[in-house]
This record gives sequence, C-alpha cells and structure tokens, in this order.
Amino acid sequence: MSDAIRLTPPLSAEQVSRLKAGDRVLISGVIYTGRDAAHKRIVQALEAGEKPPFDLEGAVIYYVGPSPPPPGRVIGAAGPTTSYRMDPFAPLLIRHGLKAMIGKGKRSEEVKKAMAEHKAVYLGAIGGAGALMAQCIKEAEVIAYPELGPEAVRRLVVEDMPLICVNDVHGGDLYQTGRQAYRR
Repeated sequence: MSDAIRLTPPLSAEQVSRLKAGDRVLISGVIYTGRDAAHKRIVQALEAGEKPPFDLEGAVIYYVGPSPPPPGRVIGAAGPTTSYRMDPFAPLLIRHGLKAMIGKGKRSEEVKKAMAEHKAVYLGAIGGAGALMAQCIKEAEVIAYPELGPEAVRRLVVEDMPLICVNDVHGGDLYQTGRQAYRR
C-alpha cells in the first residue's frame, strides 16, 4: 500500500482530521484491544472517576478477541469483530481522548457525531482474515481484565497494520460513498 497514510499512535486531532473516508492507512506502534465486556468495564471506571487501564488520550482501540497463540507466535488469529456492539460505549471513550477505533461494520449516528465533534476516526480492518491481521502484531500483552479471556484488554505493538478509513471527522462515510460510486 504505497499510497497509504502512515500513522503512529498516540494520534492527534490534527492527524486524524487529515484522513478522509476511503483513505488507506498503515498503523505502526502501540494500540489496545477491547470488546463489549471490556468496554463496559472501562466506561464503569470512567463514570466512577477511576483511571481506565490505558491512557485514552490519542489512543487507538482494536475491536478484537484473538485466539490463543500457536507455538512460536505472539497471538493467534486476530480478525476484527463487529463494531456496533461497542456503540453504546464509544462516545464516552471518544470524549476522553480516544482517536481511532478499528473494527468492521457500520457505526451508529451517535458514534459518528462524537467522532466529528471530538476528532476521532473509525478504521475498517479486513474481516475474515484474522491470520493475516495477526502477522502485523509483533507483541501482545494482557494489561487488564484477564478473567475475560479473549476479551481482556491487550497492549499490542503492530507494524504496518492495513486499514481503511471508513468514517472521518468531516462526516465522510465509506459505506455511503462506496455504494453511491457503484449505483447506476
């Protein structure tokens, strides 16, 4: 992806504001994992005035519940999960500084509004290609909620993770513009 935009977290509002729906992105650096159960706990911590398990300012979260690592690997298959399950929690995390979310599928209007207001983006990962996505993950460490198993929060170090900007801070939505491009 020679024409891809390279990003290294933590991300700034300025960096994500440059992205447009449809842009190809390669992320390298530290990102975090979390699914519904972890999101619920993070939101509960924030609402109780407690610190989340990682600094949300400029953070990137990947909606994934990886499989156990095979011998010699740091992680098993790590394909994206459906993002709408995180929609009830995402606006609060975005207000606390989250700058990018990685997953698959559409986002709610409330999440898109929070992204525009607080300068965050939604990046699409390749669904059904968990083994391919795992090749980009160089380190994986559980940092919170280990009792959640695959849904525990992990700190990942990734290299050239291939993504596409689905929702940008300007209201762009690849699920809408992509369909329009192919209508007759």
